[in-house]
Amino acid sequence: MSQMKKQNTRIRNLIILSSFAALFSLSSLAALGADSTDVEVQTDTATALISGDEIVDSMAATIESAATEVITETRNVISSEAAAANEATVFSVTEYETPHYMYTTATVNVRSGAGTDYDSVGRMKWGSETAVTGETDNGWYEIAYDGTTAFIKGDYMASVLPGTPYVFVGDSRTVQLEMAVGSTDKAYIAKVGEGYTYFRDTVLPSISDYAGPGTKMIINFGVNDLSNADKYIALVNSNIDTWLAEGITVYYAAVTPVSDYPTVTNAEIEAFNARLKSELDSRINWLDGYTYLTQTGFSTGDGLHYNADTYKSLYSYYMSAITQL
Repeated sequence: MSQMKKQNTRIRNLIILSSFAALFSLSSLAALGADSTDVEVQTDTATALISGDEIVDSMAATIESAATEVITETRNVISSEAAAANEATVFSVTEYETPHYMYTTATVNVRSGAGTDYDSVGRMKWGSETAVTGETDNGWYEIAYDGTTAFIKGDYMASVLPGTPYVFVGDSRTVQLEMAVGSTDKAYIAKVGEGYTYFRDTVLPSISDYAGPGTKMIINFGVNDLSNADKYIALVNSNIDTWLAEGITVYYAAVTPVSDYPTVTNAEIEAFNARLKSELDSRINWLDGYTYLTQTGFSTGDGLHYNADTYKSLYSYYMSAITQL
């Protein structure tokens, strides 16, 4: 819009300057012919005598007419573009007699109208309960929000509380992953220094508190008890049917590398990973963070745990791999 206004201004200035130049030239011409107040103008049919004053008046009228025409056309273009820019989604709302309470299934924008072309007036986190007052004819819900009426796309609303999008279960590395990337839309069941027994006795009974339809669960145990590969394989395989029936997609994250750690070697980690990858149920997805960090590099202070940037990089790999599996 600002570009069109500048164009309009340039056109107007050019016309004014041209007008001034023309008038100045004609005035000078009239002055030079002071002894004869008439100037000879050649036409197609005959030679006519027109006074200098008439020439100035005629040119001024012509220039003013041209200026009006050009400026009017420019303004019309601006008005048309403004109308197109302000065009918004048209919708109608069927109001409910009483509000329905629903939950957000993701962190989602709340908008002033039922369309993505309306302004965002806020955001609601996954699992937020909200009063729904109506629904639109284009798939949005009308809600009561912050003392006013707003709208959320229907794809992100459910009548029952959905499962957490991502549930991470594991040991101290999972604890530090949470510290690095946060817990928005995620849940963590993890404890420093733990392994198979904690997984079996504490994590398994807690999974249903967080996971449900649509949840992606990432398991990352093993670095503290690499000798328990058989037990991990048996435990996970014996629960996969239950998890799938509950709508949970399961991923096992490979134990990631160490650097000169006294009680764990990368050779032992590679053997553990190879066993799990080959013997876990085929419906369990494998996330090969070991190869990822080996190829991209990692930073560690104690040889076992990583710095925040490495955890963020590993998390990005998980999210990328999950979308491709």
